[in-house]
Amino acid sequence: MTVWKEDAARDLVLNAGERLALLTRGEGSYVWDGDGKRHLDFLAGIAVNSLGHAHPAFIKAVSTQAATLAHVSNYFATPPQLELAARLKRLTGVGIDGRVYFSNSGAEANEAAFKLARLHGGAERPRILALENAFHGRTIGSLALTAKKAMREPFEPMPAGVEHIPATIEALEATIDDRVAAIIVEPIQGEAGVVELPEGYLAAARSLTLKHGALLIIDEIQTGAGRTGQWFGFNHEGITPDAITLAKGIGGGFPIGALVTFGAASSLFTPGSHGSTFGGNPLGTAVSNAVLTEIESAGLVENAAARGAQLREAIVNIDSPLVTGIRGRGLLIGIALAAPVATAVVAAAQDRGLIVNAANPSTVRIAPALTIGDAEIEEFQTLFAAALADVQASLAASEEDKANAS
Repeated sequence: MTVWKEDAARDLVLNAGERLALLTRGEGSYVWDGDGKRHLDFLAGIAVNSLGHAHPAFIKAVSTQAATLAHVSNYFATPPQLELAARLKRLTGVGIDGRVYFSNSGAEANEAAFKLARLHGGAERPRILALENAFHGRTIGSLALTAKKAMREPFEPMPAGVEHIPATIEALEATIDDRVAAIIVEPIQGEAGVVELPEGYLAAARSLTLKHGALLIIDEIQTGAGRTGQWFGFNHEGITPDAITLAKGIGGGFPIGALVTFGAASSLFTPGSHGSTFGGNPLGTAVSNAVLTEIESAGLVENAAARGAQLREAIVNIDSPLVTGIRGRGLLIGIALAAPVATAVVAAAQDRGLIVNAANPSTVRIAPALTIGDAEIEEFQTLFAAALADVQASLAASEEDKANAS
C-alpha cells in the first residue's frame, strides 16, 4: 500500500471506502494524480465542476472576494449575496414574489425544503410524498426523503410522515389527497442510475398538487445550472413549481446550495424559523455569481445540449455488446450495461486514464464539465471503448475458464 493510501485508511472516516486515487491538480477537463498520470475527468466531481478545473473565472472570483470580504454572519447582507439572489430569481423565473435561502450543500437545501413542506402542511397535512429510488441527501431529514433502504436502515427511525411511491403518474393520482403537504421529486434520478421521470410526470404533478393544495418541490441539485441542456430540469416540461433546491453546479466546485421559493411558498419562512452560519456568505455567493455568469455568457447551457447529443452518438458508435441503452439529458448521462459490471468498467476506464462513475451495478454515469468540446469527446470515445473492450475480454475469459472447468 502506498503512503497516501495508508494515511487515508488511518485518518479518514471509512464512509467513502478506499479512495480511488490521490489527485493533486486539475485544469479544464483533466486531473493529475500523485504519480503524474493525467486523467480525462468525465465525472466533474459528480456534476459539480461546471466550468471544469481551475477556470479563470472561478480563480478570479475566489481570490478577489477572499481579499475583500470572506464571511459575515447573516445578521448582515452583502453585495454578492444580493446579486446571487437576484440572479437565481431571474434564471428560475420566480418573479418578484420569489425568495432565496442559501445553504452550504444540496442536503442542507433539501433540509430547508423539508421544513418548508412542514410549515405549509401544519397538523392538517402531515403527509410528504417522495419517489421510490429517490436520493435527496444523507442528513437525517434529507435521508427521510431518500428511498434507498441500505442508506436509511442503520439510522432509523426516520422523521415521520414521508411516503415513497412509484414514479408513475398513476401512483401519484392514487396516493395524493388533501392531507399531503408536498411532493418532492428529481427530474432525473441520478443516484438511481440516471433515470428520467415518465414523460409528462412533472406536468401531472403540478396539476395534482394545485388541485389538492400541496407544494411541488423539485430537487434540481444534480440537474440544475444547465446540466440537462436547459437551465433547470423543470424547464423541459414548461411548468412552475413551488420551490426548487440547488447545489453542485451553481458553485462550480465551491460548496453552496440554495432553496428557491415561488409565489405563496415564499412567505412560509419567518425570522428565526431556519438559518445557517455559513450559508450565503460573500465568498461562496461571489464564486457562484462568477460561475453562473460564465455559464450564461459562454452559452454553456446550449453547449450541454449539443455535446450531450454528440456524446450519445459517440457511445452508440462504439458498438459494444456491453452497452444496452443510454439515459438522461444533456451532459447527465447514464450508460446501461448488459451485465452488473459497472464497477469493473469504471476501474478499467481509470486504468486507461478516464474518470467515470458506477451509479449502480449496471449503469455507468458520466457528467463532464459543461465546457467540453470535440477533443474531449473524441478522447472519451477512445478511452471508454478500450475500457469496455477490457471488461468484455475479461468476461469472455471467465466464461472460457468455466467451460474448461466443467
